[in-house]
Amino acid sequence: MGNSNQKITTFLMFDGKAEEAMNFYTSLFKQSEIISITRYGANEAGAEGTVLHATFSLNGQVFMCIDSSVKHEFTFTPAISLYVTCDTEEEIDALFGKLSQDGEILMPLASYPFSEKFGWVADKYGVSWQLNFAKS
Repeated sequence: MGNSNQKITTFLMFDGKAEEAMNFYTSLFKQSEIISITRYGANEAGAEGTVLHATFSLNGQVFMCIDSSVKHEFTFTPAISLYVTCDTEEEIDALFGKLSQDGEILMPLASYPFSEKFGWVADKYGVSWQLNFAKS
């Protein structure tokens, strides 16, 4: 195939809360930042000031997001989730607490046959997170 510019990036579509979500997520993980934001201007398809396109990184991994200018009947589903391997129990406890606040706990933080400590949450924006702590 040779030199390809192909790159696969997780893309999240919000309904007006993209910037708020990015600020929340980048506050949770080290080495995270909002890289770029382009906002809708006056008289454009989306609500003025909402996110036309943005990129952000969480622990060095790049994501894209938008605020949809079209109302959709669907939103995020737990069928796709962001899987986070945590280094310490303090980290998994803190992330679980912050991500589950105003969200939904799908699997409580506990010991499971497949993991010493694991939790699955849908955050207040509907994005699902699997959090895993495995002692090395």
